Amino acid sequence: MERIAVLRFENLSADASRDLTVSDLTVNGLTVNDWMGRAFSEIVTSELKGAPGLYPIPAARVHAVAAGMGPRPVAAPGISAERTAALAAGATKIVFGQYAVHGGTLEARMTVEDEINGNMTVLDPVTGPSADIVSVASGLARQISTHVSPFGTKNPVVVETHAKAFEHLESPGLAEDLEKAIAADPDFGPSYRQLAQLRLQQRDLAGAEAILQNGLARQLPAAERALLLLEVANLRNDPKMRTEALGMLSTADPNNPEVWHDLGAFAMATHRYPPALEAYRKAVAIQPEDPNFWNQLAYAASYSGDATTAANAVERYRKLLPESPNPADSLGDIDLIGGRLPQAEEVYSRNAKKHPEFYAGLDFLKAALAHLMTGDVSGADALAQLYFNARAAAKDPLIDYRKAQWAWISGRRKAACQQMEQLARASETGTARAIAVHAYTELAMWTLMLGNREAASDMAHKAAELAKPASFVQATLARFLTQSPAAAAEWQARAKTLVPDPAQSAIANTALADALLIGKEYAAALPVLQTMYDDGNPTADEGLPVLLAWADAETGHIPEAADLLRFNPPLSDAGLTWSTPLYFPRIFYLRAVVAEKQGKADVARENWRIFHALSGPDPLMWGEEGKGK
Repeated sequence: MERIAVLRFENLSADASRDLTVSDLTVNGLTVNDWMGRAFSEIVTSELKGAPGLYPIPAARVHAVAAGMGPRPVAAPGISAERTAALAAGATKIVFGQYAVHGGTLEARMTVEDEINGNMTVLDPVTGPSADIVSVASGLARQISTHVSPFGTKNPVVVETHAKAFEHLESPGLAEDLEKAIAADPDFGPSYRQLAQLRLQQRDLAGAEAILQNGLARQLPAAERALLLLEVANLRNDPKMRTEALGMLSTADPNNPEVWHDLGAFAMATHRYPPALEAYRKAVAIQPEDPNFWNQLAYAASYSGDATTAANAVERYRKLLPESPNPADSLGDIDLIGGRLPQAEEVYSRNAKKHPEFYAGLDFLKAALAHLMTGDVSGADALAQLYFNARAAAKDPLIDYRKAQWAWISGRRKAACQQMEQLARASETGTARAIAVHAYTELAMWTLMLGNREAASDMAHKAAELAKPASFVQATLARFLTQSPAAAAEWQARAKTLVPDPAQSAIANTALADALLIGKEYAAALPVLQTMYDDGNPTADEGLPVLLAWADAETGHIPEAADLLRFNPPLSDAGLTWSTPLYFPRIFYLRAVVAEKQGKADVARENWRIFHALSGPDPLMWGEEGKGK
């Protein structure tokens, strides 16, 4: 699959401002002119969509890559401003062009640079009336492929407005110009999306959706309809609509690897692993040089139970980034997910020693956790100390906080509380206040789990007070969870009050699910957790499947719980978090309970052993530590 990037054209007119109109102005010190340069790029790229064996990389994708490379003039000629970003976006061919307006005639030409063999091909010039840029650009596109799709409009005013909106959406008066463009050609989809984006910048969600719905009411091409529907789905946070839109887009634009990547990412977020694996396979088939695609394919394969494909994908990832610590970190995660704990520990340890700067020694912590999952606390402590040494070398102000977290998850709960309280009290003033907020928040959760709700509430309030005037989400959640005990219906009402904005429903659902689990309201927690799992929840971490399995097991849904407990959740880049104690070491308790129900005595016995080894002498409020002995 050839991947072609059509860069912004350069204006070679004798009067380089020849294509200015009365709507041109100055924005941020730059003259908003030369819209034809962007228009040529947009038209040629659009018309090449669907051409056999060809993927034209959208300019928006090139600019997204360029954003990570530092600021560049958006209206500069593509050959100087966009070429590096186009290569980084995976282009195997670069197209750059020039145009000139002489009197009433527009002339343009393109050069195609093959990045594989270095060949340069100069295409024939195309001329036409200066008011008919679409016909001229179409003539250029047909020199690359005879299988072109007509651009969405031939109206020159609409084309001009679209090009200017792409590069200068913040320009005064552009909203009015886009409204005029829609009136001039209501079947040109990009105008609706650009105007909706302006409304979003003005925080007018209802206005943005109304514009998108107006576009959907028209008979637009399938790809445009899919893009509009995707925007509506994102506004509504509607996972079913998002799935439908991405499916439509993959059908309408099957050569676009970013579409397959997005489809795979959403399938992963909603825990549909086989569809995710298939989507990533499509992405790497189109763009095999993209290391991130191989990395994501590896995780999708791992969660699909295909260890061989996962390992092969990581190897491709490693070959593309031979000096990076990321591939080895991913391999460790994949081994951990699949239950190959000694292998995971070895890979993590080797990677941490080779790249101690990688997240300041995070892989030492991952290695320690892999060892801890065998039930050997002292052996895990030795690895954790290497992590603390790395954090100390990085001058991490939260090192004592991290030591207390480790003490908690390794079964020394009272000692962890003492360490965390000492840190919190010592950090209440000056620049260390943020540390105190973190410490009191974590301490509130631990104290609640130990059964002292009143003391936990005091600590949560202390964290919230120290966080002012800012609002620390975890401190807010801690205050919510440490409220007085209540029935499920009351917790549901409290969650609506906590986050009244529907756009932040993910936070409310997380808070509600945790509150119901803490309150042992498992039947009420189950549908909340199931929705979070099925629809995706950006505030939930890797432990969500374990929490859902918890509710399933406590309500008698043993097969469902068993399926959710097949994999070990790897640590995120943040390491241990405030929610980790909700699922670790509980995962071993749940595996033991499920194994007993399934008549697997040996499996149950081993998981009871690990659970009791990691729980320590201090039981939590649920009383699980007293079982299985």
